[in-house]
Amino acid sequence: MSSDHEPFMRLALAQAALGKAAGEVPVGAVLVQDGAVVGRGYNQPIGACDPTAHAEILALREAARVRGNYRLPGAILYVTVEPCLMCVGAIVHARVAAVVYGVADPKGGAIRSVLDPNALPLNHRFEAVEGVLGDECRQILQEFFRARREEWKLG
Repeated sequence: MSSDHEPFMRLALAQAALGKAAGEVPVGAVLVQDGAVVGRGYNQPIGACDPTAHAEILALREAARVRGNYRLPGAILYVTVEPCLMCVGAIVHARVAAVVYGVADPKGGAIRSVLDPNALPLNHRFEAVEGVLGDECRQILQEFFRARREEWKLG
């Protein structure tokens, strides 16, 4: 994996930690355009009572506001976990150039695990890079769900 991606993935991991602290599934995302972070987000569907409040969507929304355009050509989205179908749809509509993610989501990932959007007749394709800081991304998820299972046992 390119070490060029690691600093931005560390920022995504910091976002995931904010989500974990808020009691959300710890997924974090940052969107980089022209070498600068223009959007950040962490999962917030529980706290926001919003099924669309995924880290990727929130990062895309912020970047669109910052840039004054819903199209984000040349942007790279860094996310700790492989995006779901909803998020991939937003990535396509925003014309994001690349998605770099830490770990696959074998049950819901819509980049390689369950679906390959670049194999569909969509009007935009993007590069995908998997495995950047994968161990760290996996660890924060495992710790979160391990603690949840312990809570459920005690509760």
